[in-house]
Amino acid sequence: MTLINLLLFIVLLICVVTDVKNRKIYNNVLLPALVLALLLNPISFGLEGLMNAFLGLLLGFGILLIPYLMGGMGAGDVKLLAVIGAIKGPAFVFATAVYMALIGAVIGLAILLFRGGFFNRMKSFFRALFNMRYGMNLDLPEKQSFQKTFPYGVAIVGGAVVSFFFGGVVI
Repeated sequence: MTLINLLLFIVLLICVVTDVKNRKIYNNVLLPALVLALLLNPISFGLEGLMNAFLGLLLGFGILLIPYLMGGMGAGDVKLLAVIGAIKGPAFVFATAVYMALIGAVIGLAILLFRGGFFNRMKSFFRALFNMRYGMNLDLPEKQSFQKTFPYGVAIVGGAVVSFFFGGVVI
């Protein structure tokens, strides 16, 4: 295993544990990893490695920037994907983002289905639609009941692991 891949898996392991346990991805993990990525890539791959690290950093940051600005993503998640991009480059971080989105969707659906109250929320939603049709007062479910969250770092790490095993390409 190369140093770059070892760095990737150490960062992924630490971040998934801290995100699940504390709902945080720490800068004191990401910043040293970023510095190491920006040092190891040029040492291993020359100028092309440095360019790939910077392009991966920018792409990883850019992919989650809008969801972060809209309040749907934490800053740690954005920085984690950016660091993954700096470690492995733009093609890898793009594939990671695709797999991350798929894994995140599956986790989100599972949470909707298995966290308590899903069927009650759906029953309230359809009752509100029925009431609307016949001009009755709306009885919409509380907004908070639809705002269940989960540590998205799990989906990011899962996407990176799947991307690694598929060689950094989307299949």
